[in-house]
Amino acid sequence: MPEGLPGRISVRSVEWRDFAELTDTYWRLYEERDRGAPIGITLFAERPSQADEVEWFSRVVRRVLSGDLVFVVAEVDGHVVGSCSVGRLAPSRSAEHGHVGELGILVAESFRGKGVGTALLERALADARRLFEVIFLSVFTVNEGAQRLYRRFGFVPCGHLPRMVKRGGRYFDEERMVLVSPPPEPATGENR
Repeated sequence: MPEGLPGRISVRSVEWRDFAELTDTYWRLYEERDRGAPIGITLFAERPSQADEVEWFSRVVRRVLSGDLVFVVAEVDGHVVGSCSVGRLAPSRSAEHGHVGELGILVAESFRGKGVGTALLERALADARRLFEVIFLSVFTVNEGAQRLYRRFGFVPCGHLPRMVKRGGRYFDEERMVLVSPPPEPATGENR
């Protein structure tokens, strides 16, 4: 078990009962931002309302049920401390880019650097590889720890976006990273 954690990390698919803790973890990011922490997640100008979060979570559950989103949560001592999602970019699987997913990850401040992100990525990517051939993400260039973690999982840089986020008077560049699964093997006897 990672040092500094009071209990074991378990990762599972999201459930309705996770709404309150997921929302609370997300809302705390606004407090971090207000303290001047260079959090690596893009936020809205103002913290969303409870009604906004209910609407968001309903969309999450619908997309999970439809097979367009993998969404897993990490628990420590029975409390949700992070989440990771990989969502389809296209409106359907049959669209020309229906094989592409975008990854997002969130770990509560006090649990960062303790193995929660690794556990989330292991499970989310294992589930997502059944749905997506290409997975990409964006990461703040100042978030070197996250970039190292993504590289351990096979992500490689594929683009740099200067001044992508403006937070107060400060700009943050983003690095785009991609993970490409090997193409499926052709059917027996097929060489094209």
